[in-house]
Amino acid sequence: MSTSAKITPISGFPEYLPAERIVEQRFLDVIRETFELHGFSSIETRSIEPVERLLGKGGDADKEIYAVSRLAGDEDDAKWGLHFDLTVPFARYVLENAGKLQFPFRRYQIQRAWRGERPQEGRYREFTQADIDVVDVGELSPHFEAEMPLVIADVFSKFAVGDFVIQVNNRKIPNGFYQGIGLTDVTGTLRIVDKLDKIGPEKVRELLIESGASPEQADQCLALAEIRTEDLSFVDRVRALGVEHPLLDEGLEALEAVIRTGLAHAPGRVVADLRIARGLDYYTGTVYETQFVGHEDWGSFCSGGRYDALASDGRTTYPGVGISIGVTRILGLLIGHGILTSSRSTPAAVLVALKDDDSREEAVAVATALRGRGIACEVASKAAKFGKQIRYAERRGIPYVWFPGAGESGDEVKDIRSGEQVPADASVWTPPAEDLEPAITRKP
Repeated sequence: MSTSAKITPISGFPEYLPAERIVEQRFLDVIRETFELHGFSSIETRSIEPVERLLGKGGDADKEIYAVSRLAGDEDDAKWGLHFDLTVPFARYVLENAGKLQFPFRRYQIQRAWRGERPQEGRYREFTQADIDVVDVGELSPHFEAEMPLVIADVFSKFAVGDFVIQVNNRKIPNGFYQGIGLTDVTGTLRIVDKLDKIGPEKVRELLIESGASPEQADQCLALAEIRTEDLSFVDRVRALGVEHPLLDEGLEALEAVIRTGLAHAPGRVVADLRIARGLDYYTGTVYETQFVGHEDWGSFCSGGRYDALASDGRTTYPGVGISIGVTRILGLLIGHGILTSSRSTPAAVLVALKDDDSREEAVAVATALRGRGIACEVASKAAKFGKQIRYAERRGIPYVWFPGAGESGDEVKDIRSGEQVPADASVWTPPAEDLEPAITRKP
């Protein structure tokens, strides 16, 4: 006798229920529409890249790459890997299609990515990201670095995510600062400081000293990381630390331009935070991390930065800047904590009732007329008692039930929330705008 295998979820691979999926789709619609309003063109890249290209491009992500084999168990054939972000495949895409693209090239990309890390709240093995990038040939104007936060602020201002802040730094600031105080392992120091939110300043100080910094140098690194301002005063605060280096000067000037633009066009949303480092090796200039106000312990859900050498064929370099929205990460947290909900589990605003089995054609004609005018609806599955059909609509969150031929003069429609039932004509009747689509609401 055969036995059925027990069906269990696979950790790190989220699947949504219909009402949750509606929230996700609405968020994706807002993202896509906003990206296009800012002039970004959509592309999609393949899911796999050669492993040798992925290796070395992702910092700590190297050990988390999912290898892909042609045959199960054939490790020698695992020469491809699933991409762990969208920036590395985008850089390859630019190199392959440079002769067909118009520069500066503005692209957006909404796709799945995979990372073999330990699943936990807000961390997944399969997830959706939504990226924007601008790349150019040889040189990239710094004003694009100031533009990125404005796009993200526009997205999150249109969707019910709550209060948020985009934290910005420039990698040249810590790089120049560390060199200015005599530290030679700049990359190693950056990676240690990048752990501040996870392990705290005391542990970071210990790690810095273990890595070769003196106690005084470690204290200076922490003093730099403590600087956070909503205005341009961060410049004077860095200068007050008494460190000089040309790279530090460049970084301060670049970050000042980004914050000034944020103050003018997204006030209160863009702040200078000099502890932000980003662990990926390819970032060379401005870096971004975004957090929910009041939920800082959730970490960053939207990040990115400037990169100068990621896309290069040895002759020509295509510098770029980009930022990525962790769609699955955001929704996993907001939906998981009951903060975001949908008013119904179906797009349908109307259930067309059946008075008997012979009336299905009449009901389908009503549904067809409503759909032709952009009103989502469904026809009842069977001619049960009207009370049962209404309860079905209630369970699904459908606000209206349509009764063909129920009135003396023809059809009637009922708002099952208020109980009001009125005559209606499928060729002209329209529900209130707020009922046409499921409403996405945010709890405090």
